[in-house]
Amino acid sequence: MNCFDAHSDIWTDVTDKRMRGETNVFHNHHFENIRRGGVEGSVFVVWVDTLGKSDISKRTRDIFRCVKDEITETKDFRIVKSYAEMQKAREDGVFYVFIGVEGMAYASYDQSLSKIDEYYEFGARHGILTWNEKNGFGHGAVSGSTEELSGLGKRAVLRMLEKKMIVDTSHLNEAGFWDIVRITDGRPFIASHSNCRALCDHPRNLTDDQLRAVRDANGCVGLNTWYAFVDPDPAKSDIYRLADHCEHMIDIMGIDHVGCGFDFCDYIESGDDSDASDFSMGAAAGIEDPSKIPVFFEILRGRGLREEELAKIAYGNFHRIIKEVIG
Repeated sequence: MNCFDAHSDIWTDVTDKRMRGETNVFHNHHFENIRRGGVEGSVFVVWVDTLGKSDISKRTRDIFRCVKDEITETKDFRIVKSYAEMQKAREDGVFYVFIGVEGMAYASYDQSLSKIDEYYEFGARHGILTWNEKNGFGHGAVSGSTEELSGLGKRAVLRMLEKKMIVDTSHLNEAGFWDIVRITDGRPFIASHSNCRALCDHPRNLTDDQLRAVRDANGCVGLNTWYAFVDPDPAKSDIYRLADHCEHMIDIMGIDHVGCGFDFCDYIESGDDSDASDFSMGAAAGIEDPSKIPVFFEILRGRGLREEELAKIAYGNFHRIIKEVIG
């Protein structure tokens, strides 16, 4: 079963390793696991740890530079910017990558919104307004804030819609989520890597009402492997519990709105030598990295899902979003 992963932080690893002098990072550290897992394409996001020690502008520029160098060097993936380019890569048997943005703090204090244009010119066709922080656009889900998007944030969503970028609500607080529901006004949006609040009461997960809102917009939610979003008890956070989240999403939204946004972090470093936050706990047991993805689909198959239903979850539903939104 081929799979499209709607959320990956591989650009972070590419940047960290290239800044230390490595080259061909994707080939040397990621390609084999991705191939073993059947992942045919992904959204690789530009992410800056805004709660850590980063100089946001410098870190963003470093990522841009390192990603451009990796793209120039690699033969293992192809950057795509449209549905047609994605389909051509699939026909050619080439791993394809959409560039995304996880947290637009870099752009959020520019009243002209020109840095959203800069993300777009860099190749981004997807964006999340915040990571876990408060910025000039809005508030992260774990911030505890009940405030709505700022006026600038609302204009940023409209700018993204004008540019046919996929609007992603993962990491936004609930007030920001409902703002996006109103602003998109029936047009598809996504939550690329979020699970179900009914099964794991974490602010990064979505309530049933939020799941229904994604469904009503013909959007999609990507299942997330991060242990804290799978079960509140780390001892129970495993691949089977993630399958429970999948079944709950199907019950609430229907099969046409569930996808994969696995958010694997097995390669992200922690501690003083890394730009990243503490990622020591990692993914749920049994699905720690992309090579374990086939096991997950075998579990779903064992629970009675048909092949055409598995294909929708694995890639079809997010492919529909790409076709409808980006074109």
